[in-house]
Amino acid sequence: MKRHNTNRFLPLLFLLSLLLSGALYAQNTKNVSKWPRAVTYEIFVQSFADSDGDGIGDIKGMTSRLDYLSDLGVEAIWLMPMSPSPSYHKYDVSDYYDIHPDYGTLEDFKTFVKEAHNRNIRVVIDMVLNHSSSQNLWFKEALKDQHIKYWDYYVWAHKDDPRVQPVIRKMPDGTERRMRSNWNVVPESDYLYFSHFGRNMPDLNFDNPKLQQEVFKIGKFWLGEVGIDGFRLDAARHVFPDERATDNHKWWEYFLQEMKKVKEDVYIVGEVWAPAEIVGPYLNGIPALFNFDMGLEIIKAVNEENGNQLVEKHRNIIEYYQSINPDYIDCTFLTNHDQNRVMSSVNNDHDKARMAAALLFTLPGAPYLYYGEEIGMVGTKPDQYIREPFIWDKKEKDQLRATWIQPRNSTDSTIIPLAVQQQDKNSLLNFYKSLISLRNKSYALTYGDLSTVKLQGQPAICAFARTDANQSLLVIHNLGKGNATVKLPQGYQDYKTVHFSTKTSTVKGSQVQVPEYSTVVLSK
Repeated sequence: MKRHNTNRFLPLLFLLSLLLSGALYAQNTKNVSKWPRAVTYEIFVQSFADSDGDGIGDIKGMTSRLDYLSDLGVEAIWLMPMSPSPSYHKYDVSDYYDIHPDYGTLEDFKTFVKEAHNRNIRVVIDMVLNHSSSQNLWFKEALKDQHIKYWDYYVWAHKDDPRVQPVIRKMPDGTERRMRSNWNVVPESDYLYFSHFGRNMPDLNFDNPKLQQEVFKIGKFWLGEVGIDGFRLDAARHVFPDERATDNHKWWEYFLQEMKKVKEDVYIVGEVWAPAEIVGPYLNGIPALFNFDMGLEIIKAVNEENGNQLVEKHRNIIEYYQSINPDYIDCTFLTNHDQNRVMSSVNNDHDKARMAAALLFTLPGAPYLYYGEEIGMVGTKPDQYIREPFIWDKKEKDQLRATWIQPRNSTDSTIIPLAVQQQDKNSLLNFYKSLISLRNKSYALTYGDLSTVKLQGQPAICAFARTDANQSLLVIHNLGKGNATVKLPQGYQDYKTVHFSTKTSTVKGSQVQVPEYSTVVLSK
């Protein structure tokens, strides 16, 4: 009788047991994240990569670095404004249908979009609709004659209108001060125009149906003809005055409906920099919104080495927004192009910068990172110095570095270049890569619910659970200086497998040893 070799079935049985127990997720090598619930990378084109040596970053330079971004693990790119503009930042658009010649051509950008899509990277562009540039043809024509159509593209008032009269405010010391007016005088005209952000950025008139149709035409051009995936809406709460918030909400719902006619899955993310109660009502028209509150709370937690309240604050925001739009996308980030860089916000403390990143990529949300954050670029306001050139390599070797500005903060003496960090497994760059990879490969961290895990008497420990139908993880961050012994609380004592850790953590019985300034992720 032939004897059966049962040993050959052991690997199959072992694999089956792993699958049934869920332990296979610790060995998952495929991404489970799907955009828009994925990592997005924000780029200021002018500072990112200069392909032709003129000192200004450009589209061809960006295209040449797409493989780097793919390797980093990002699945989308948000591009700050690229249209013709008289300013370096380009948030005052003079032509909504073209690319600034310093950056390249429309064909260059179409090539960029195609190459990004070939790498499974989506492309989102800044849409600046609250105002145009004063150099825009519309405004130039409007200044000539109030009877042409472009006049009503802007907001005007007669010089005798009470709205344009000077505002005098009494100061605490008893003196009177004339406050800056948003109404701007036009030489040899009886009419003044309104500008929320400065006289070179005249506000557009969204009460004008013809202007509304022009805006729809612009959006459909970039979606349909250029092939981008969506828009980041600049200053979304200011298209109508603050006292007309309901009109703001309705306008963005209308805009979303029109954009869906061209691209059903269009992605719209908005900048509504305000408390949650003001942000919330925008969610029906702008289904993805930046979570400014959480970025500030994360930085506060790592600076104070106290994570006690962080999870509850995040849960409260999530629950409030979900009550308005259950499918909303929570766009989390540490800092962006309008804020001091995260490394500067933690006083150049690399341990704290790493903990801020670890919190960002393990808490719920669709994380955004600002270019250069992953190599530790620093920067404090004014704005141009938080938008300094990316440092690709040592200066004598760096053929892509932009030179349009003399940097004050991120220089060869303060930043380790990307090329050097790529060779160092312990670099900040590789720390970011490991966290992004962890998130991209985890159902729980990408899609899971958030549960608070309360620990008594350990303020430096921020602990929470992330759970979905496929996976459950216990995340423990030690934000403080000094190793910590954490006792697994009731309900989590079977989470004893180290799924991921930034330093060497051990589990013994019901206790976890968590080194200072480190993160450990446990599974059952």
